[in-house]
Amino acid sequence: MRMQQYTIDKPYKSVYLFLKQHGFSENYIKNLRKKMGYILVDGQNATMRTRLQQNQTLQINASPNSRTTLKNCQLPLDIVYEDDFYLVVNKPSGLATSPSRSHYGCNLSGAITNYMQSKCDDFVLRITNRLDKDTSGLVLVAKDSIAQKELGHVDKVYYALCEGKIEKSQTIDAPIATLTNPDGINQHKRVVAPNGKSATTFVAPILFYPNQNFTLVKLTLLNGRTHQIRVHMSHIGHPLVGDSLYGHSDKRIAASALVCKQLLFFHPFENKQICIEVDFPQNFLSLLQ
Repeated sequence: MRMQQYTIDKPYKSVYLFLKQHGFSENYIKNLRKKMGYILVDGQNATMRTRLQQNQTLQINASPNSRTTLKNCQLPLDIVYEDDFYLVVNKPSGLATSPSRSHYGCNLSGAITNYMQSKCDDFVLRITNRLDKDTSGLVLVAKDSIAQKELGHVDKVYYALCEGKIEKSQTIDAPIATLTNPDGINQHKRVVAPNGKSATTFVAPILFYPNQNFTLVKLTLLNGRTHQIRVHMSHIGHPLVGDSLYGHSDKRIAASALVCKQLLFFHPFENKQICIEVDFPQNFLSLLQ
């Protein structure tokens, strides 16, 4: 159990007011109330009503929520970064990030929970960026509530192989909506539509491969909607290689040629910029040779 420590900068009528003024959610505060020892002032047990004086030390449980109880998976993890606050895993293509009816017993969430709860039994899973099953690359996990709260913007840099020749950089600003059946049930597929959610993708071509007729591109997102890159690249006539849902299947690759290759974020506890990058996955390298 990690305790986050604060030196009080001025008097507060209660611990509750300190937490509210520092951006803690009502859900976090509710969970913090549950057990004695979750709140300490100058090393002594305290409650939400305890007054705080300047220069006192407040310690609070960094993760008071109930432990994650989803089905654990015995899968090896490609861990590329880890400290007391964050974990970054390189997810392979073909592995679902979250459990679902078809991937309940084998998914990245279960594998991460299994790994973390072997070290900290009350671990609560907090994945900050979810990748599609067929998308490989970097997934960032906050190890506790405060690490998640203090994490600012995370820049995610994607690379993709797209059909055809893309000659210049461009910005795709096109709203994305979820297709629904006549009975109102959501389909898996998304589409560019005026009534959709705003979505902006920045596309920078790197190299055209004339023999294969595809372009390696670098992509960054302003929003991050489900299937955003796949929808937008199909929308401009350059679907991802191997994307059978928004383009065409391709015998050269088993899934959409998309990887989250780089993550950049400011570490709020180490007070430094973190930049993490992985190599292209094997399915990319086999096509780029």
